[in-house]
Amino acid sequence: MMSGLFDVVCVGVVTVDALALVERYPGADERVVGEAVSISGGGPAANAAVVLARQGLSVSFVGRVGRDSSGDHAIHLLASEGVDVSGVLYDETVQTQASCIVVSKDTQSRAISTLAIPPLPPIEQFGLRAGEVIASARWVHTDHLGFAPIARFLRPLDKAKRPRLAVDAGNPVPELDVALLDLYVPTTESLVREFGCEHTPDGVNAAAAKALAAGAAAVVATNGRHGSIAWWRDGFAPGQIGGRVEVPAFQGIPIRSTLGAGDVFHGALLSSLCRGCDWKAALTQANATAALSCRALDGRSAVPALDELMTYVSSAAPSVA
Repeated sequence: MMSGLFDVVCVGVVTVDALALVERYPGADERVVGEAVSISGGGPAANAAVVLARQGLSVSFVGRVGRDSSGDHAIHLLASEGVDVSGVLYDETVQTQASCIVVSKDTQSRAISTLAIPPLPPIEQFGLRAGEVIASARWVHTDHLGFAPIARFLRPLDKAKRPRLAVDAGNPVPELDVALLDLYVPTTESLVREFGCEHTPDGVNAAAAKALAAGAAAVVATNGRHGSIAWWRDGFAPGQIGGRVEVPAFQGIPIRSTLGAGDVFHGALLSSLCRGCDWKAALTQANATAALSCRALDGRSAVPALDELMTYVSSAAPSVA
């Protein structure tokens, strides 16, 4: 694998989120006093980039914002975490994506109102710098909106020289081509839906087998409070034999909000793989990072740095929910 400008380039959505924590959701025309209100950065690819930077990886973000104050703030928040933002596209024809999120303590759920996000343009429209960082990266990680332009950009490149490709497939992915993927990371629900299987243990295994047969080098499915499962083909890493491993989730961490936990899992999984972890260790660290992120209202502020993560993993044992 080539040594790139960055370990990982994350391509996709960046947002600015206004969050409120309330005891319960208000009714129509009702005013409810909140426990906390915050403004935070968000977006699946952007959140994953923050995790990678926190855990010591060199990471760049490629995405689009409007020429507005929200866009300036969203990119400032990424840069302040050590994420390279030289490939970001500032587009005066769009608004920066923003969301208003109310988190209920009573139901441990959230209600989200968000602006519509138009599809991302071809990578060539982002400028030469974006193409440079993508083509020379070790890994490219995309969310559901980042996949299509990245797939079009990478297909013409020599397969032996292009970066490895991972996708966050928790949401439906337009133009999904599993054959391009080195790492396909859906939820168990989206995995069985994509491959027409039942949402049972046997159905999840059958869907993963179909994904591998379709060309994915590895599949990791997240299963909420139950943890995560990985399947991989021979040769995912040099000399590695194909297999399967399931790792339960970590329990006992006080949960303030699960917002962004899936995004965090994806970033932590790539962080572990880039650092040479085996599959069991990679899933363990990704599960733990996602769980620890739930200590905060937003999806970023409680993401652990590598030292904190390793201290936690060494002292806490995951258990089945």
